[in-house]
Amino acid sequence: MEPEPVTLTTPRLVLRPLGPQDADAVYTAAQDPDIQRWTTIPSPYLPEHARSFTELLAPEGWASGSMFTFGVFLPDGALTGVLSLTMRSPGTAEVGFWAAEEHRGHGYTTEATLTAARWAFTTLPVDRLEWRAEIGNTASRTVAEKAGFTLEGTLRSAIANKGVRRDCWLASLLPSDLGLPSTAPYVPAPSSPPSPPSPSGASGASGASGGTASLSGA
Repeated sequence: MEPEPVTLTTPRLVLRPLGPQDADAVYTAAQDPDIQRWTTIPSPYLPEHARSFTELLAPEGWASGSMFTFGVFLPDGALTGVLSLTMRSPGTAEVGFWAAEEHRGHGYTTEATLTAARWAFTTLPVDRLEWRAEIGNTASRTVAEKAGFTLEGTLRSAIANKGVRRDCWLASLLPSDLGLPSTAPYVPAPSSPPSPPSPSGASGASGASGGTASLSGA
């Protein structure tokens, strides 16, 4: 059974599912060139795009359990941004977000990301939350790092944005990073795995050094 649409709150924010009443606010915020450059929303972004997103795509995501989209609002109703959790594979979801230009620099997106992550880890069958962003999107990376995500590397040609494939950063957040239990046991790999023995069995210093250098290069 899919979770019912839910409203999440923090001392500063209200995260609630988007609806038709939010189309104008979404359209206005999405006119920002940075949002259109760094996210995969259409460009130019037209009123019909905002209506389709708030009236169809976002509600259908909740109904199917495939994508959980929240508008991030101040208590007075001002839209600070949008955040979505998209199910990618069993046990894994991906977080995506954008922030309205006039509300950047206050930590709202980091706060919303952590709030949504805690909800996902305690409500959904999710044990890994991924974040991806095109190389160069340092603002998004800063949010991920402040939220506690661990950068895992670079994926080549992993994002398709407006007809162009681009490299992206990949990072992850686990329930244990927030002091929460997992739905399945997790056994991390040793932080410093032992070096494999030399094929010849030699234990000389020069051979060990050469092996280590080769492994580091790989």
